[in-house]
Formats: sequence, structure tokens, C-alpha cells
Amino acid sequence: MSLASRVANLFSSSTSLQQSTNEFDLVDDGGPAGKQGLADIRMGADSVMSETNAQKAVEEEARPPYLHSMIAGGIGGTTGDLLMHSLDTVKTRQQADPSFPPKYTTMASSYSTIFRQEGLRRGLYGGWLPALLGSFPGTIIFFGTYEYSKRHMIDYGITPQIAYLTSGFVADFAASFVYVPSEVLKTRLQLQGRYKNPYFKSGYNYKGTAHAARTIVRQEGFSALFYGYKATIFRDLPFSALQFTFYEQAQTWARKWKQSRDIGLPLELFTGAAAGGLAGVITCPLDVVKTRIQTQVNPSTEPSVKQTPAQPPALAEGKPGANSSLRQQIRSISTSSPSTHTPRPGCINLDTSSVFTGLKLIYKTEGIAGGFRGVGPRFVWTSVQSGCMLFLYQTILKKLDVYTASENQESAL
Repeated sequence: MSLASRVANLFSSSTSLQQSTNEFDLVDDGGPAGKQGLADIRMGADSVMSETNAQKAVEEEARPPYLHSMIAGGIGGTTGDLLMHSLDTVKTRQQADPSFPPKYTTMASSYSTIFRQEGLRRGLYGGWLPALLGSFPGTIIFFGTYEYSKRHMIDYGITPQIAYLTSGFVADFAASFVYVPSEVLKTRLQLQGRYKNPYFKSGYNYKGTAHAARTIVRQEGFSALFYGYKATIFRDLPFSALQFTFYEQAQTWARKWKQSRDIGLPLELFTGAAAGGLAGVITCPLDVVKTRIQTQVNPSTEPSVKQTPAQPPALAEGKPGANSSLRQQIRSISTSSPSTHTPRPGCINLDTSSVFTGLKLIYKTEGIAGGFRGVGPRFVWTSVQSGCMLFLYQTILKKLDVYTASENQESAL
């Protein structure tokens, strides 16, 4: 046989396989070791193929239908927000209390005072309806956008961690157009409490959610429903991005450790709580500067505020010649998840709407510790809310998968 023929035979699958077998036999003097080596190679190839198929099956299993993700996310996120609503109300009162000395000081006394004077529904749970109306569609949009962008980026070959981080940014931005207006309504009703509240003069007096929306749009314009939008997304976009990056990675580690997709209740709660708590700690400086910008009152405007303590801020803003600083800051109640930062007495007014300028001023005057004031309560809030939300998200997803599978079996019979 010529050299050219032999070379051609190397590219033939059957000849190549037979030649490999002969080579093993020749090397081992015709013994069975050569055949065993070839069998090992084939078993290794089969093992790689089975592992690849198993990995693909796991990936497909980890990708529930978009509708399931949106329903589970909507229910989980809304439940988590409503569970923490009373804490949200207390922090809103503490941040925007205009009285001096402050009426609401410690957490325990604030809870007790609000519940005793105003009750549960219009006191601690004031503003629950706009919270519900904003949280459910907002989290539906968030989880739908997150899953869509994450899956497509991973399919295009982007590193999973980068895909998680970017998807968190994109998803929170998409949901912000829904949740920010609802948060503005919610926080005003939280601060107001009861209608014609005799125990706390907040400057707001709405009969309910619909009346609040109509009044704000009529007196202040539609744009007032998006007040604090820029400062809110400066904090919430990084928080959501980090939260879901940490959560996805923690879930991956937990599944590898348990060698199962079902990691159990304790780990489900722990991974969600750890992701939210860690993201809350890292973004604490953004939370601090957001609250300081949104709740402070310019010193030059304080006398006019004191002269008319019961006057609604919206009316003050509507007066001709009203001070622009007052118009910008007088109703700057923290929106979105409650800030857990109370400025220490004597802190300088930031007198800026820029988040980056505010961060520089806080660092210059108060040091690194100034950016992490209230980090403990913020860690607790974000941990509990995140743990509840993500645990319910995974639980509802599993229930929906079981329900869909049983329906498919019934339809097949």
C-alpha cells in the first residue's frame, strides 16, 4: 500500500478505528490490554457526552417559563414588601418628622406610639394600597425582564456573573417606571397616617390613594409622582444588580454542595437573606446620601416652614416666588425601600441634588463611617425582605412546575 493510500485511510472512521485497535494490540504483543485501553477511551467519551447532556438538562430545568417567573416574582416580592411595611412606615416617620424635639425616636417607642394613637390599618399600615398596587406589577416586570435578559446574555456567551449583574440593572430600571410613582403615594400616606390626623401634623391630608393621586397631579403636576426618581435609581439599581448576582452565585454553590436543585428550606432562606443583606451593606453609602438629599431642609427656608407648620408642602410650592430650594427639598420623603439612616445631629446640609457630590461631602466631613451610618438596621431590613421574597419565589416556581406537569399528564391521557 502506498503512503498516499495510508494517509487517506487515516481519515476513514472505520479504518481509523481498526488501525487504532491493531496498534494497541501490537504494542501489547497481542494481549488484551490494548483492547481494554480502547474500551476505556470509548467509556471516557461516553462519560463526557452524558455529563454534557446532564448539564444541558439541568440548565433547561433551571429555566422555568417566563410567565411562571413573573407570577412567582410578583407574589414573592409583594409579600416581602407588605411583611416589612410597618417598619417602612416607622422609618418614614422618623426621617421626615418636622417636630422638634422629634416625636419618633427609637424603633420600639415609634411602633408603640403609632399603633396606640392611629391603629394598624391607617397607622402602621398606612399607604399599604399604593404599596400593593406598585409592588405587584413592579416585581412582575422586574422578574420578567431579569430572566429574559439573563438567559439571552448567557446564551450569547457572556460570563454568568456579568449577565446577572447587568440583568439586575436592566430589570430594576424597567420596573422603576411603575414602583417610583407608587412609592411617592405610599410614603405620603405613611407620613400622614389617619385622615385629619390629630396626633401628627405631616402637612399632608389625603382621604385615600385615589384622592392623593388626584390632588398631587392637580396641584403639583404629573411629574411630582416621579419626585426623587434619579436619587432612587442611583441606589436601587446597584442594589438589585448586586443582590441577584450574589443570590445566583449562592444558589449555585448551595446546589453543588447538596448535589441537588432542591437545597432545602434553611439554605433557601439563607441564600436570599445573605444576598440582600450583603447588597444592602455595600450600597449603604448610596442610601445615606439619598436620604440626606431627600429629607433635609435648606436652612434659609426653615423660618418659613416653621411659620406655617400645618400648611401642605404642595401649597407652599405653588405660591408665586416660592424659594426654589424649598420647592426641591421640602417634600423630599425617602421613596422605595425605607432608608435606615437617620442623620446625626450637627450634620451639614448637603445642599445638592448630585449623588456624587453628596458622597464627596459626606466623606470629607464625616469620613468613611459617615457613609455607613445606619448600616445595621439596613442590613436587617434588606436581609429579611430579600430572604422572604426569594424563598417565596422559588417555592411558588416549584408549585407551578408541579401543577403544569400534572396538567400535561392529564391532557396526555
